[in-house]
Formats: sequence, C-alpha cells, structure tokens
Amino acid sequence: MKRRVVVTGVGMVTPLGTGVEKNWQRLLAGESGIGPITLFDTEKFATKIAGQVTDFEATDFMDAKETKKMDSFIQFAFASADMAMAMAKLEVTPDLSPRLGVSVGAGLGGLPCIEQYHKIMLEKGPRRVSPFFIPMIIGNLAAGNIAIRHQAKGPNIATVTACATGTHSIGEGMKIIQRNDSDVMICGGTEAAITPLGVAGFNAMKALSTNNDEPTKASRPFDRDRDGFVPGEGAGVLILEELEFALKRGAPIIAEVAGYGSSCDAFHIASPAPAGVGAAASMELALNDAGFRPEEVDYINAHGTSTYFNDLYETQAIKKAFGESADRLLISSSKSMTGHMLGGTGAVEAIYSILAIRDGIVPPTINLDNPDPECDLNYVPHKAVKAPVKKAISNSFGFGGTNATLAFSAY
Repeated sequence: MKRRVVVTGVGMVTPLGTGVEKNWQRLLAGESGIGPITLFDTEKFATKIAGQVTDFEATDFMDAKETKKMDSFIQFAFASADMAMAMAKLEVTPDLSPRLGVSVGAGLGGLPCIEQYHKIMLEKGPRRVSPFFIPMIIGNLAAGNIAIRHQAKGPNIATVTACATGTHSIGEGMKIIQRNDSDVMICGGTEAAITPLGVAGFNAMKALSTNNDEPTKASRPFDRDRDGFVPGEGAGVLILEELEFALKRGAPIIAEVAGYGSSCDAFHIASPAPAGVGAAASMELALNDAGFRPEEVDYINAHGTSTYFNDLYETQAIKKAFGESADRLLISSSKSMTGHMLGGTGAVEAIYSILAIRDGIVPPTINLDNPDPECDLNYVPHKAVKAPVKKAISNSFGFGGTNATLAFSAY
C-alpha cells in the first residue's frame, strides 16, 4: 500500500512579503508586488521592473556573520524553511534526524554573487575573492544549509529544472517518503536572479515585459495585451510527512500531496511544444498518480507566465487533460502579482494551491482586462472567488521542455 504524504508546514519569502499569511492576504486582495528595479541601475536595460523581495531581513533568521556566507537565494530558502518548521511544530530528535531529508533546488543559483565577485576579481585580483564564494553560489547549498540548520541527515537533493524546479523538488520529496527512504522531507525552491546579467539575458531572448511605466499592470497572464513575463525572486518551502508519522505526533495537517506528474516536451530549448502536449502529459500523470478523475478537480494554479505561447499552450493542455471538465475549472495565475520567481515559483504556487484548499477561496488573476480569445477558460479575473476546493493541481513548465504537476487534496 502506497504511503500517504501530507503537508504540515509552509514558509515563504516573495515580492508580496515575508511570511505565509501576509502573502496570502495580499494575493487574495489582488495586490501586486511588482515595481521598479532598485537592485541595480537599469538605465541601459529594456526592462526596468521586477518582483523584488522588499521586506526581508536575513538577520531575523540567522546571525549577521552567517549572511556573509550565503547568496540571497540561500537566505530566502533558509528563512522559508525556518518558518515552515515552526508551523509544523516539528522537533528534530536523534531518532528523527536520519529520517529527515531535504529537497530544495534553484534554477540559476547564486547569480548575484557570481557577478559581484567576478567584478572584484577583475578589479582587485583573485586573492580578493571570498573563500565562501563557491558555497555561496552552488545550487545545492540551499538544501545543504537547511540540512545543517535542522540536522536533516536523510536524503539531500537539489533539483535544477529551470522554472519547474520547485514543483519537481516537492514531487521528488513526496516520492522519497513513499518509497520509505524518509519520514519527513523539507521541500521547495528558491531564486534570486534579478541581476544585470539575469535581466539582460532574458531581454536578449525578448522574454520580458517592457511595460515599465505601469509595473503593477505589466504581468498579464492570458490577456491579449501581455508583452512578456516579469522577473521575480523568492522562495517557498513545505514540510512533507508520512501520514501515520504526522498523526502519531499530532502534527497540524494542512493538505495531502496526492499525486505528481513529470514529462518533457523534447521539442525546443525555450519554447513549449505546440498544443501543450508535454504539459498535458504532466497533468494526466499527476491525476493518475493521485487517483483523481478530471471532474473532481476544483482549481488549477496555472504556470501562467504572461507570454503568448505559454498561455495559449497551457490553455490547450488543460483542455486536453480535462476534456469536458475544463470549462468548469477555476484557474488562476499568481504570477500576475508576484512575477515569475523562476526556480522558486513552483514551490510558492504549491503553497498558494494548498491555502486555497485550506480556506475555500481561489486567488484571482489580476490585469486580465482584455482576455485573449484563444485563452477562453475561467481564469478568475480581478477578484478572488469563494468556492469549496477539495482537490487542486499546480503546474510548472521550464526551459528545456521540462514539465511538472502536483496534485493536492483536502485531508
């Protein structure tokens, strides 16, 4: 019999704020976390806006000395894990330590530190590069630092699948518990790539919005007037536990992780496959893994990037995976408010999906003023909708054609 996996704690740092309830209330209110970039001078850049984290104080979660050893993507994940562990009320004992694992990844890793220390090396020489430079930038050091903090001596992995990273990380953490390699997994994704190189690179691909005059209206998933995605940063972390373990210790169960699907378009390095065939396969696999019938699903947190091909093909993929049930689904894109947090986005959106189940309310897609006629499903425009949500899925799709879907249910 398959071991059941539940969520007992969540934590997040996003452009909407630090902490779960602050995030959730702002999301439900339709507030945008997107504004002018202040992390560097954008004078020469086509895109001058982003979803920056503005209220985060690393020293609320670690000693000032420790902050100098961690790039921002590690700090965001470290703090999110602390918040999630506190919500789960999980005490790590010597018995639990070997059965506690970590699955936290990043899409790009320590881009801010790479750019900073490359400049220092060129200007001042190699001896001025910090001895902590390598541990500050490599993608698995979010998971590594979290493990050290919480004495998690079980499986420790760091998935790197671009914008699907957070979703894959949670799905793989679920599977680690199901195959009895651990009882508890700290899972999620993180990113801090609002840097000159990061923005310049996406601008060169013509991927980003240049609606600099109206930052809060720039991210427009499924809208006819969208002009690209808005970069964001942040992290989300979930505590996953085997059901019997959670019940035995009286854990606060928020929702059940019921299914996980993963596929690849095998089509193009950046563009999704026509008609969303890979995305549909990911959703179908997650539904099958969860034992959900399409008509049972109430809500989809869409990948919804605010780019033409993603929005169109995700719509087509939902229609393929859900058939006649597609028209009755409530679907929304939280990227309309947070921007696209790359490696962190899947984990943050998984948390939003779980909170929709917990509270029976679906967050809106803001800025959906002129719906794209080719995107003709119910994307919950402008205002949150009160509705019972018993089953939900969350989609993430990334460069390289990688797709991931998580299925959640009320416990």
